Amino acid sequence: MQPGGMLTDPITAISCGVMLLFGGASMPHVLMRFFTVPDAREARKSVFVAASFIGYFYLLTFIIGYGAIAFVMKDPQFLDDKGIIIGSPNMSAIHLASAMGGDWLLGFISAVAFATIVAVVAGLTIAGASAISHDLYANVFRRGQATDKEVVKVSRIASIVLGVMGVLLGIAFKGQNIAYLIVLPFTVSSTVFFPILILSMYWRPLTTTGVVTGGWMGLACAVVLLVVGPTIWKEILGHAAPLFPYKYPALFSISTSFIVGFLEVRHARFCCFTGPVAMSAL
Repeated sequence: MQPGGMLTDPITAISCGVMLLFGGASMPHVLMRFFTVPDAREARKSVFVAASFIGYFYLLTFIIGYGAIAFVMKDPQFLDDKGIIIGSPNMSAIHLASAMGGDWLLGFISAVAFATIVAVVAGLTIAGASAISHDLYANVFRRGQATDKEVVKVSRIASIVLGVMGVLLGIAFKGQNIAYLIVLPFTVSSTVFFPILILSMYWRPLTTTGVVTGGWMGLACAVVLLVVGPTIWKEILGHAAPLFPYKYPALFSISTSFIVGFLEVRHARFCCFTGPVAMSAL
């Protein structure tokens, strides 16, 4: 019953916790709640409801984890010949439902899991298609000159493309543990979206250049550390030892985003101050 098999040192534990907490709060289908409400009051209410359910879910993980250790790992009907959970540890919650409530609870939890997957996929698809059609196509490529009909058309095409890519990636990574696959989007979300969200709401000196530079540098840091970390560099690519010792790099990549965004603002202020001084001296 002793925890700690996945998190072997304090830095790994803190980095994993930061990634799950800030990454979950910054996922696109959660941030969409800021833009689908009529006013600021409803936005705060909507985010509060979403954050409450997210927090409730994270509290349930303790119960599910300890329950699986107590009732699934000790029951031979849920284990294969090697003593490993049938269907890999990804099935722990499903097997726990069967152990606690039989076929009725198993069917209910399975339906909830399926509905959750559909809801998340739908939310992420809408968020991705909206970003491609509105942010990239309409505002970047067409410079605000696109019509509503064109934006809708691009959004539909983007939805299909994102769906096909998701299916292909799901097939390619079907043998991977879903726990690590969650690390990838949560690391990117906590690194790119969370610092921008916090700084834009609570730090007035933030500039657009600081947002872009901090986001890109944090993203690059996260991707590089994930690649040279233990999972990809050692387990997937087969090298003897990882170049970066920690499996969860969110603590370092988030810090990079904040620091770069802060330094960019300081650099802009320094240039604004020294420019007139130099001109007057000349």
